[in-house]
Amino acid sequence: MFHSPLPVLVIVFAAATAVFAFWKGDQAARIAGAINFLNAVALPALRLAMKSQTGEVLQLAGDFIWAVGLLMLVVRYASLWLGVTMLLQAVQFSLHAYYLVMELKHDLIHAWVNNLDEAGISLCILIGAMLAIRRRVILAREDAERIALRQKVSGGA
Repeated sequence: MFHSPLPVLVIVFAAATAVFAFWKGDQAARIAGAINFLNAVALPALRLAMKSQTGEVLQLAGDFIWAVGLLMLVVRYASLWLGVTMLLQAVQFSLHAYYLVMELKHDLIHAWVNNLDEAGISLCILIGAMLAIRRRVILAREDAERIALRQKVSGGA
């Protein structure tokens, strides 16, 4: 089924990123992680099960839905990491569309571009979750400083 461990590693990385984003990320990272999990795990499994052009069309439709979902997330949350994720998903959609329209067999170039692009999408979601953690730490530190300042001012009056 797989000729290389790279696709398996990419799927495991996407799944781990989705779990981490759902656990520690903000709303945008959670949504992106969950949808990327479905795109990275469920759609390839469906395509392998169908073994026909129908699976390819479903993969393309899934990529399109994921790209539109990312567009809505970018508009809603206006985040740089989401913008990069959306651009990488556009590459993914274009790759699958090109191979489907040109009726090309999946070759080594397709495999490398597909896997590296999916890893890039997962990395962007991981960065988004890490930025959410950083933002929460900064807000907690600012709240603690504000409380300490209030206590100092009220204690001195």
